[in-house]
Amino acid sequence: MNRHELLEFDRKHLWHPYASMSAPPPVNLAIAAKGTRIRLDDRQELIDGVSSWWCTAHGHNHPEIVAAIREQAEKFAQVMFAGFTHQPAIELAAALIKRTPAGVNKVFFADSGSVAVECAAKMAIQYQYAKGKTQRSRLAALRGGYHGDTAGAMALCDPEGMHHVFGAYLQKNLFLPQPHLRFEEEWSESEFTQIEELLERHKKEIAGVFIEPVFQGGNAMRFYHPMYMKHLREICDRLEILLIIDEIATGFGRIGRYFGCEYAGIAPDIMCVGKGLTGGSVTLSAAIASEEVAEVISGTMPGKFMHGPTFMANPIACAAGVASLRLFDSYDWKAKVDAIEIQLKRELETCKNHPNVADVRVLGAIGVLELRTPPTPERVQKLIRETGVWLRPFGNWLYTMPPFITPSNEISTITQAMKQML
Repeated sequence: MNRHELLEFDRKHLWHPYASMSAPPPVNLAIAAKGTRIRLDDRQELIDGVSSWWCTAHGHNHPEIVAAIREQAEKFAQVMFAGFTHQPAIELAAALIKRTPAGVNKVFFADSGSVAVECAAKMAIQYQYAKGKTQRSRLAALRGGYHGDTAGAMALCDPEGMHHVFGAYLQKNLFLPQPHLRFEEEWSESEFTQIEELLERHKKEIAGVFIEPVFQGGNAMRFYHPMYMKHLREICDRLEILLIIDEIATGFGRIGRYFGCEYAGIAPDIMCVGKGLTGGSVTLSAAIASEEVAEVISGTMPGKFMHGPTFMANPIACAAGVASLRLFDSYDWKAKVDAIEIQLKRELETCKNHPNVADVRVLGAIGVLELRTPPTPERVQKLIRETGVWLRPFGNWLYTMPPFITPSNEISTITQAMKQML
């Protein structure tokens, strides 16, 4: 098919994320990607200002990740993980638990971030069941949170957020007040009172609490004070509720620490990871449980965790993950993220006085402009072509999450494009 035929087929038959089929938004025909840039069919190159949905930490098509995928594909592409194991899965798990908090070291691989959240939710329920607390069959989460698009994950997202249309279909979880104190503000103990009271009131029915550490992504795009996490850890310990930390968007350096929970110096009972796990090359995620969670689930009938994805621990994806985690050890990613943070703060600060800007927020390699009126998809597409920067605003948030390797001149090009979109 020629270019016209490809795009016409796409318009008629391909349903894109969060998009209409009757009035599809503009799309760009990508033919290659390398480093920070995506090449289009007309040879224009776009700087990827959002790391292709926050996952390409080391940039596109990194040669070491490509080589690892190629090498593994020549051996075997897939083998079921029930009854088999393989070196890529073992090496990736070993690399992961070198970085996770102490005791969080039982790795359950899954397909995507949403599925990792589903696994963690099932672990929490099965853990309480194994402890004889069968009435603990509900979960809790923070308002303003986002945990994925599958049913169980949607049920943990803000009930007034993007998935509200499915409210009648979803499990009724407990939602705790959204953290209001910003990351940089002075902590006040009174901020945690309502959360503590709600958990106390519902302690006999709650199996686990889900949070995104410090950064609430898809439903809020905001940063909150780390002390919320610290206090949640303390009350969950006291009430024997599991604390599940969703590091899918925050993990692997995105907000300036390898994992976001490090800002509070705490260890979760279960940690979900994804996105940057393979450097954005192949879909893969994991729910990583503590030793206690694994032992309790495994020690009581049915004596096994009741989940098993077909492509669990796919060898090609695991090989990509091993290469990606090695890359984190091969260069000073933190210095690069810190430099991006400083530059984003400096260059986006001037937007605070713009009449269309309600707030400016920056932490790590994330810069957010909260708008009063978002640009139309048509205007966004026009400016993408004019500026050569790929940005994808959603809701009232215009944001950037560039690859960590993005040089300073390209960061400036990104922030200038953001200002033009106002």
